[in-house]
Amino acid sequence: MTELAARQCVPCRRDTPPLRSEEVQSMMQQVPGWTTTQDGKLTRNIKLKDFKEALALVNQIGDLAEQQGHHPDLTIHSWNQVRIELYTHSIKGLSENDFILAAKINQLLPGGSQA
Repeated sequence: MTELAARQCVPCRRDTPPLRSEEVQSMMQQVPGWTTTQDGKLTRNIKLKDFKEALALVNQIGDLAEQQGHHPDLTIHSWNQVRIELYTHSIKGLSENDFILAAKINQLLPGGSQA
């Protein structure tokens, strides 16, 4: 278990600043398989065996998101692929919560982060 995966998400206040780019780069090393987009979101695409596995993963992520009180955007596309986007809307950027949830999502995947 990574350090981030062992932590819990905590609500952000509106005056919490988003992570600086050097903080984002440092945390990226703890969430293999994830990338950042030009619009500042943390994303991951996961290819699964079939639609049923994709749907099951989305439901697992949904349960985890509810436990953490931090909710990603989830999309099933091409019948067996899940796209996950994390972004803290209240601060208009990435927060530690995004990386904590990404690390926890990685633990749901076969092999702990490889998919």
